[in-house]
Amino acid sequence: MKNKYWPKENWRTLGPEGPDMDAQTIAGLNQILDSRHWNLCGLVIVHHGYLAYEHYYNGYGPDDTVHVASVTKSILSALIGIALDKGFIDSVNQGVLEFFPEYDPGPDELGKREIRIKHLLTMTAPYACDDEPFQEMCMSPDWARFALNLLGGPMGPGTFRYSTAGAHLLSAIITRTTGMSAREFANQYLFGPIGMKTLPDYKITAANPMGFFQGRYVKGWVSDPAGNSAGGWGLTLTPRDMARFGYLYLNHGLWDQARIVPETWVGESTAMTPNNYGYLWWLFGGGYAAMGDGGNIIFCSPEKDVVIAATASLSPDSSRLTALIMEEIIPMALASQPRTDDRDT
Repeated sequence: MKNKYWPKENWRTLGPEGPDMDAQTIAGLNQILDSRHWNLCGLVIVHHGYLAYEHYYNGYGPDDTVHVASVTKSILSALIGIALDKGFIDSVNQGVLEFFPEYDPGPDELGKREIRIKHLLTMTAPYACDDEPFQEMCMSPDWARFALNLLGGPMGPGTFRYSTAGAHLLSAIITRTTGMSAREFANQYLFGPIGMKTLPDYKITAANPMGFFQGRYVKGWVSDPAGNSAGGWGLTLTPRDMARFGYLYLNHGLWDQARIVPETWVGESTAMTPNNYGYLWWLFGGGYAAMGDGGNIIFCSPEKDVVIAATASLSPDSSRLTALIMEEIIPMALASQPRTDDRDT
């Protein structure tokens, strides 16, 4: 739909036609989350571009960034689309090893040459390991090479296999083709243009590679020793900035008449597949979502023109928050009726 309102620095809570959330829904959300917010940091719901609901928990506020874990992957998907549109990358059918000419697979690993960018985007690249050694990758001096070594195995491309290492290769491809890290590229071509906060670099140290996960108010985007932004995790965002990104996708990559992400890319990325997974987006019957551990999520409903964004800290019991958001919060928000008051925030 053609939107009449685009969020500015101050985000209006209601439009002239009343596309907001009714008092009964707000009361219902508050009742649920007052007793079961657990590790939730913040929740924002946007309807037709207007801020319909916003609440924060556990000492967090609207300006506090949180590590959003695998939500990073969907941001990276948008960056690949932008890089394609600007001619930095030719096609999703390019072989991954084309971007790493120094990497020479062994005689028993020639199948790696069959792996395309599209396989990394759709999580259908093959891997030689059963369990991805994430911590070992973070401790290695060359994350991209570590990820390349994981590719392959007896099966060729085509079977769904969720991988953070593969997403890191996409980030390294952005760096090699644009001369900028994914963070720098995002600041210039995505975050800045739609009013999201631009991010500083966050260096992981070999002495304490997991220290990032222990920080309460971490800021920035993690980078590896070579300067590549972490491809499948390591990004920190606020709920409002997550909602902006979701709203960009609801509008097919357009932001206030400016083309940010190609419309065709948004469509391809979120088109339903047998694996319920697009180009680094999870797909559902009523929408699509960027999802990360802990309960971090950007859920987009094109039919309702609603974005639901939540940040959450990592917790041993974080799966219960994800279930709560998917099974109770999202259905309640999508069933909401318009409200009649109007104010700015």
